Amino acid sequence: MTMERAATTTSSSRKKNMTTTMTVLPLLLSFFSAHAFQVSQMATNNNYNRLQQQPRRSVLMGAGGGFLGGFFGGGERGPPNGDGGMIGRANAGDKPFKRSGPTNEIIKVVNGMKRRRLGGSDIIVSELGLGTQRWVSSDFNAPNEEDCFAFMDEAILKNGVNLLDTAEQYPIPSGAGGPAREGDTELVIGKWMRARNVPRRDVVIATKITGGRNVTPRNIKKDCEDSLKRLGTDYIDVYQLHWPQRYSPQANWGQSLKYNIENDNSPYWRGGGGPTSFEDLCLAMEGLIQEGKIRGWGLCNDNAYGLTACTRTAKALGVTPPCSIQGDFSLIDRKSEENGVAEAASPFNENVGFMSYNALAGGMLTGKYIDKPAALDEKSRESAMSALQNPRGRMDTRGWGGTLYRYRTEAAQSAIREYEKIAVANGMSLTELSLRWCKQRSLITTTLVGHSNMKQLKESIKFFQNKDPLTEQVMWDIDVVHMKNRTPIFSSNRVGKDWLGEGEIGEPIP
Repeated sequence: MTMERAATTTSSSRKKNMTTTMTVLPLLLSFFSAHAFQVSQMATNNNYNRLQQQPRRSVLMGAGGGFLGGFFGGGERGPPNGDGGMIGRANAGDKPFKRSGPTNEIIKVVNGMKRRRLGGSDIIVSELGLGTQRWVSSDFNAPNEEDCFAFMDEAILKNGVNLLDTAEQYPIPSGAGGPAREGDTELVIGKWMRARNVPRRDVVIATKITGGRNVTPRNIKKDCEDSLKRLGTDYIDVYQLHWPQRYSPQANWGQSLKYNIENDNSPYWRGGGGPTSFEDLCLAMEGLIQEGKIRGWGLCNDNAYGLTACTRTAKALGVTPPCSIQGDFSLIDRKSEENGVAEAASPFNENVGFMSYNALAGGMLTGKYIDKPAALDEKSRESAMSALQNPRGRMDTRGWGGTLYRYRTEAAQSAIREYEKIAVANGMSLTELSLRWCKQRSLITTTLVGHSNMKQLKESIKFFQNKDPLTEQVMWDIDVVHMKNRTPIFSSNRVGKDWLGEGEIGEPIP
């Protein structure tokens, strides 16, 4: 995902029998039984359709991996086994999923662009991926179809990029009386592949199903088939949840990191049988793999709990676990390195790739808003109106500028000014520093970058083809700034007690 999510699409889901929630104590005790925990009759049943009809647990208890390994360890450690990774088996449950190798290992270099393994799959992605959220959108500076064709020509046909990240909801913004419609971005990608006669194997396509209550087994299948039609292809490489199928604090895109049990208990999430279970999610994705419609699947805007619950549930069922998680990540948003996601995704644990987006923080890390503030941050009405009428980027618009205010907190802008000084002192732009820093992080498999014009794209390609890492001193200087405030985009002081517990975009706070 590149930038913003539209409002959650509500979709009625099947009513399910509620199951008894497992507590931690019986979970742990089960591991001390004679042979740990055998994955019930579900995982030994080779009939996928019968698997779907079994009673569900909210969290399954593990699958092998040695003593307590099914719960605490990865259970898939060791050298690559050459199993073929994400290509599905004839029947779910025939044998445990076996990974192809450790996530993030460099497999090859094409035209100066490194390509890495995505999770434990056999899907290999370039370190730079094309973010497509605004392609053919109604934004004032959105790339049109001709621009998008040129981007793909330059990046994919000439410079070793092979990853396109899109979604059924793209472009954003769309609708509201304009010509852009949801699904148009997928149509453009498919049209380019046909026009250029690009071999399907030369492009990795990642797309997404709309999240929230829209994620049901039925919709997973239907929405995937709709995306396949728009893309004009037989299969999708990575099929992702745009945001979790359950309540999660960071799915709201605002200032709060706090889990709110009242929100989780709301009628939206708990009505109609509650959110789709992890078991049904994993089985539905496995069904698409068995049908050859997807090679692998992943998560987006999720956390360490969601990631581990998916991988552990899939392995317990004997089906394919997710190969990726996608998240907001930049110099001013390093939470995924420090909140358990990096540990969970590690090749020593769940072995899941990480696709980072918003590496330039909505344009703030290009430095163009340092000397002259974004429109909504201007002190005078005259200056604000001037910026709105002659926008430099998204932060000078009412829509994006308001929605993306997290990148313009006082703490974030203070950090950005310090990062700019580091960049200048080392003879590079803030954009270059930001992108090369992302490329160097051990968590990151690929960085998804959106572009408005060819100049921006060529710069990104140049930065990712640069073989020289940032020096240890530069990396340390960056860490010094980070340690002053580890979560600057969540440190807003632009809130009031009389706001009735809501932030600037209506999200719950604190």
